[in-house]
Amino acid sequence: MSWNEPGGGKKDPWSGRDANDAVPELDEAIRSLQNKLEQIFSGGNNGENQNGDGFSGNSLKGLGLLAVGVGIIWGLSGFYIVDEGNHGVETRFGKYIGTTQAGLNWHLPTPIEQVTLVNVKQQRFIEVGYRSNGSGDLVNGGSVPKEALMLTKDENYVDVRLAVQYQVKDAKAFIFNVANPAATLKHVTESAQRGVVGSSTMDFILTEGRGEIVAEIKKEIQEVMDNYNSGIQITSVNLQDAQPPEQVQNAFADAIKAREDEQRLINEAQAYANDVISKARGAAARKMQEAEGYKEQVLAQAQGETSRFSQLLTEYTKAPDVTRKRLYIETMESVLSNTNNVIVDVKNGSNVMYLPLDKLMQNPQNTATTPIINAPHVSSATVEEPLIPQNIPQTVPSISNSSIRGRQNDMRGR
Repeated sequence: MSWNEPGGGKKDPWSGRDANDAVPELDEAIRSLQNKLEQIFSGGNNGENQNGDGFSGNSLKGLGLLAVGVGIIWGLSGFYIVDEGNHGVETRFGKYIGTTQAGLNWHLPTPIEQVTLVNVKQQRFIEVGYRSNGSGDLVNGGSVPKEALMLTKDENYVDVRLAVQYQVKDAKAFIFNVANPAATLKHVTESAQRGVVGSSTMDFILTEGRGEIVAEIKKEIQEVMDNYNSGIQITSVNLQDAQPPEQVQNAFADAIKAREDEQRLINEAQAYANDVISKARGAAARKMQEAEGYKEQVLAQAQGETSRFSQLLTEYTKAPDVTRKRLYIETMESVLSNTNNVIVDVKNGSNVMYLPLDKLMQNPQNTATTPIINAPHVSSATVEEPLIPQNIPQTVPSISNSSIRGRQNDMRGR
């Protein structure tokens, strides 16, 4: 016979009781509990009172104490703590009655009043045009063409992805004025984004216009959300990516490369032009300075000649003969100073002596053997005798009286 079969006087290994003993039924346990409660409220008289109506004064007192205890517990349930950075929005039967700050607070317990805690310091964000898993990794390639693709001013498609960060600035408005603040903000962002992108060209969006576009989108989003009185403050709008659609990215990369080459050539040409222009300006300035110097030089020389001629005219007026002879001597000196030939006119003679001094200077060793042409009556005194105007030979026209007069007339003209 097994241990769990009836009879045999076997002990139950789990409870230690005889296997034939019956386990108390559930109704017996309930009945026992009722008896204990009756004893508590009846003061130990098993539910009988002196009046025979089934209730005594002690039972009513017990019910009162129970009601008071339940009321105390219910009242204590109205205490709540608002953490730092949160606001508590209290409502009474669904109507707003106040906003509580961080700390210990109390309200009428449920169901009369309720409190909704709103974190006003949390940085919330929405993604438009892409999806991430929260750690920065893109989900399924990241792009959401329905949200990201939009038309630009120059009728080109561009893939734009935005991340908008915001926080709650008014807990009451955040709860009551907008049914779904996050969804509303996303729709407003898409609308503002398409409006700004649609009024800009593709090159502006992809190059230097990123900062301006982001600022304009943020401004429009905040204006719309303030008009809705949503209680949302936009903290930042980040342009995650802006690029042409994937199907035309290769062609667009070629276009960008060509544009960069164009700009590079323009810069090189501009640099060359600046170099040439600077050199030309320097040369022009140098020419101007040289011309100015030449001008000053000519003016100074003319003024000097004029002054000298005026002084000479004064002296000529006082002594014409002396001045004329002096002019002649100075002129002859200037004319004959550039030649090595010496011509000597001998008094009372018909021949003119010619001394080739240039040949004598070139060959000084042969000076004694150099012949003297047509000079049979020349002496050293004759050579050193000064020339006078009356004895100028006719064979030298360059020093005639007519040339001297012309020289004088030129000087007078100056």
